[in-house]
Amino acid sequence: MAGSETTTNRRQFLLTSGAAVAATGAALALPDQRGNSPAPSTGPAQAHAGPSPSRPRISRAAPYGLTTLETAARLTGSGGYRRLDSGPGWPLVVRSELAAPGAGRQDRRTALACFVQFTDLHVADVQSPLRSEFLRARSPASWRAHEALTVAGVVSLVEQVNALGGGPHTDRPPAFVMSTGDNIDNHSMVELEWFLTLMSGGRIIPDTGDPTSFEGVQNSGLPLYWHPDDTLRDQDKKRGLPRIPGFLEAAVRPVISPGLRLPWYSTPGNHDDLPGGCMAPEDPVLRDYITGARKLFSVPDADVAAFDRAVYTGDDPKSTVLKDILLRNAARARTVTPDDRRRMVTPHEYLRAHLDPAVAGVGPVGHGYTEDHLNGDRMYYSFAVAEGVIGISIDTTYRSGHYEGSLGTEQLRWLERTLSAHSSLHHDADGRLVRNAAADDAHILIFSHHHSPSMTRRPDAARTEEERHDGEEVIALLSRFPNVVAWINGHSHVNRITPHAHPTPARSFWEVNTASHLDHPQHARLIELVDNHDGTLSLFTTLVESAAPHRTRFDDLSAVGLASLYREVAYNAPGLAAGTAAGVDQVRVGVAADRNTELLIRRA
Repeated sequence: MAGSETTTNRRQFLLTSGAAVAATGAALALPDQRGNSPAPSTGPAQAHAGPSPSRPRISRAAPYGLTTLETAARLTGSGGYRRLDSGPGWPLVVRSELAAPGAGRQDRRTALACFVQFTDLHVADVQSPLRSEFLRARSPASWRAHEALTVAGVVSLVEQVNALGGGPHTDRPPAFVMSTGDNIDNHSMVELEWFLTLMSGGRIIPDTGDPTSFEGVQNSGLPLYWHPDDTLRDQDKKRGLPRIPGFLEAAVRPVISPGLRLPWYSTPGNHDDLPGGCMAPEDPVLRDYITGARKLFSVPDADVAAFDRAVYTGDDPKSTVLKDILLRNAARARTVTPDDRRRMVTPHEYLRAHLDPAVAGVGPVGHGYTEDHLNGDRMYYSFAVAEGVIGISIDTTYRSGHYEGSLGTEQLRWLERTLSAHSSLHHDADGRLVRNAAADDAHILIFSHHHSPSMTRRPDAARTEEERHDGEEVIALLSRFPNVVAWINGHSHVNRITPHAHPTPARSFWEVNTASHLDHPQHARLIELVDNHDGTLSLFTTLVESAAPHRTRFDDLSAVGLASLYREVAYNAPGLAAGTAAGVDQVRVGVAADRNTELLIRRA
């Protein structure tokens, strides 16, 4: 399982192109077509046919469900391009690998916390010179036909979260949103500004370079890419993608994000820290290229293969292969409009931007980071999720240039100290019981970008003096503390929930890995924690789609139409639509036990 996920990340998600509204609500947030702004699991699981008996009635902001318990997008028809429609909701699955479900718990449970997880938004400047769309010549899935609409897609997701009301199992309103990394795609300042504005509210023009002309691959004349505006028989139109005149003009229209109506927190991912998610940051050659006037739209097959190998192995932290390709192919690069807003953002600038009061939104200022984090550019912190519940956000990125994750020794020790401060009883590394009468016992939730299979011990060239620690070491540390409930993360672009069982049941916990909001199936998670008052807790995970209607119209380039197209074209990525009957689409969606769940866990 881990191996196949890592391979998929390498080739499709982390470098290549990267990231590329309720029918009533989103229309209020986005300009109209003329640009006018208005004001798999292996353990036992029990499936239920519908929502739990405790599900409250929710006032809807649109004529379709607010979560996938009510309805979920589904592909219909046949052929190379398939349309979306509203399908039945997905059932609640009770997962009992770590604790048995007690009878009558629905009647006695107490809500402890409710919040939403975003992950892998990949807000993208698709005209950036440093994007490597040319990798598509080797792998069709290495470029996303819908990626010019990331901003519209995130606005639609924000609208849906604003409309959620109470959680489906507790009726408690979400207290915050946590975005678990890869918030942006190219490690650039303009993308960071867009992301912060999307989350906290304001006007965005999702365009760079020449304000009068699109300068990306989608009007390049190369049949390697989908050209929605013209009649070119490109690779994607041959497999069924439609012609949509006006698409690119609509994609760069001004957007008004309403901003989240609840606080939000930020966790860094490899695309936030590194250009392309794995290139050398602040390299002088790449730094000049990303803001410059030349862009490669295609390269010889030998160069595609060489760069693909470099991405696959991850053994080129100085981006030597890419820099050689840029130099060798300088004569075939096309002229584009330089734009300093595309400059790479340093860790210090990333933190400072979050601390700007202008993007505080509902709060908190800094979105988890404080002025103290600027000392050493530290991107890990703890915060209060709710009374008696603590969240810990960790930074799993390699700052020298690699898509995999890890923790350095300093951060691992900080994590151990933070866990100890909220656990009066735990075990040390040798298995000895440790009592801490001064600890403030709390239920603990861990947040990170990388999931455990994608964390390695690879040395970090930016911090050569520090030993790195992998996912298994993090699991071992968390298992020492009986009040760790879950580790919540992203990176894989897959929905998967994994039990981490321990011989002592109270030392077990769940790992909740959520799919990207860039790629199919474009999900966020609504998470609710409850006390069942029988020695167990339940963690409910409910997948949430954006507010965009499932059905699309190719002649609708309004705000609603763009957000719907963003989802439908993502569902038609190469290999997905044709393989649905064989279950290929479930690779990212996950099986039922990875979607809407009740995760039981024993507590002493």
